[in-house]
Amino acid sequence: MTAPVTFTVALANETATAHLMADLALLISPGDVITLSGDLGAGKTAAARAMIRYLAGDPALEVPSPTFTLAQSYELPFPLLHADLYRINDASELEEIGLSPLPDGTLALIEWPERAPDALPEDRINIALSHRPALGSAARAAEITGYGTAAAQVTRLETLRKFLADAGFLDAARERMPGDASTRSYARLIREDGTSILMNSPRRPDGPPIYHGKSYSAAVHLAEDVKPFVAIDNGLRAHGFSAPAIRHSDLDSGFLITEDFGNAGVIEGDPPRPIAERYEAATDMLAELHRKLLPDTVPLTPQASYQIPVYDIDAWLVEIGLMLEWYLPARGAEVSQARRDEFVAMWRTLLEKPAAAPRTWVMRDFHSPNIIWLGDRTGILRVGIIDFQDAVLGPAAYDLVSLLQDARLDVPEQLELTLLTRYIKARRATDAEFDPAGFAELYAIMSAQRNTRLLGTFARLNGRDGKPQYLRHQPRIWTYLNRSLAHPALAAFREWYAANVPPPIA
Repeated sequence: MTAPVTFTVALANETATAHLMADLALLISPGDVITLSGDLGAGKTAAARAMIRYLAGDPALEVPSPTFTLAQSYELPFPLLHADLYRINDASELEEIGLSPLPDGTLALIEWPERAPDALPEDRINIALSHRPALGSAARAAEITGYGTAAAQVTRLETLRKFLADAGFLDAARERMPGDASTRSYARLIREDGTSILMNSPRRPDGPPIYHGKSYSAAVHLAEDVKPFVAIDNGLRAHGFSAPAIRHSDLDSGFLITEDFGNAGVIEGDPPRPIAERYEAATDMLAELHRKLLPDTVPLTPQASYQIPVYDIDAWLVEIGLMLEWYLPARGAEVSQARRDEFVAMWRTLLEKPAAAPRTWVMRDFHSPNIIWLGDRTGILRVGIIDFQDAVLGPAAYDLVSLLQDARLDVPEQLELTLLTRYIKARRATDAEFDPAGFAELYAIMSAQRNTRLLGTFARLNGRDGKPQYLRHQPRIWTYLNRSLAHPALAAFREWYAANVPPPIA
């Protein structure tokens, strides 16, 4: 069994406690258990309240002590249970109030764990709080211990605290930022001299080695640590594009402090819709990127460089396979092995066209959540890019599909066609050999590939990762997929999908 890991933090006041709990919140997941121990008045409830308010994004949220209710539930980005065991006389009472076993997929904050030590899971974080009157009436010490698998989280928390201290941000206020479908998490750091973004990007392969001995992330060239982000960021900035400046980094641990581009996006309204002017600028930015002669290798540090991987047929086929692995079973569709083999063979042949196309940098998720509008800049510099760690070398059409067939909001077909035409005109203006018809065919192929993958990816996020919120996007993806299948080059695929792939549940 893993040995416990412990470190101690001096907390001058409640603000320091709030910063500690925000840092811990950056590293935890649903299902984790955090216990808070210490004498009466040691600050257990204040610590729990700070974490709950941080996760809620509401510093004024009412968070009562659960001393008398015993447990209080919150629906935050994920379910959270705040419990107080002070009035528990026996561990058997926990079952009566729904605390034994603890609910699945719920973050548990438990005060007075010493009241029922035998009922607590082996894998947990304990924060022991104690008064430090010599340092001031509000001062506390927090002894943080990770047991079992949580030992790694506590080690990472200690590394994060040292990183923030070395960078001069330990006393900065923290503001939670929404995450994405990955293991990364983010916080806004606020000081008197401005704001910055803290990125927590732990090294983690995505899944077991089941794709010819590789994990999914390795098979499809997804970043497994923070280094590709830094390298591509360096490359984009060197070529005149608006990627955030990196102010401090710990490449081995996966912590970055970057420039804050703010919150202005390229969409508006409810339901959200594209802002045409901003989508036009994003389209122009892609055209400018794709007309450049870009290197295959970019600097990572003064002593090291990063080789951008090639987005190849094998990677595309693994991605497409997610539909067979996850989407079809979720829809109750049975497809014979012969039909599966036929599907893969059809795709392998079709994908030879994009594989043979000229290669450029493909960011892969160039869509509204990852584009920040920088209105104080001019031209294409107004397009701030924040998600590119999975960049690969591949066909230019892919990122245009990402933008104009946004999985998270409806892009009207007329706007899509208008911007596709705008892109083609921009490319032809500087390249007389640019082939509009050939590009339109590659656009349709990459659309079909991407949207097939997304059907499977979002089914996997639901079935494997417990994130059902992504299922609401599947009907939109289905619409985009059928747009691309209307291209003459995809006639055989249109028939195969019609015969074997049921539409998502609306």
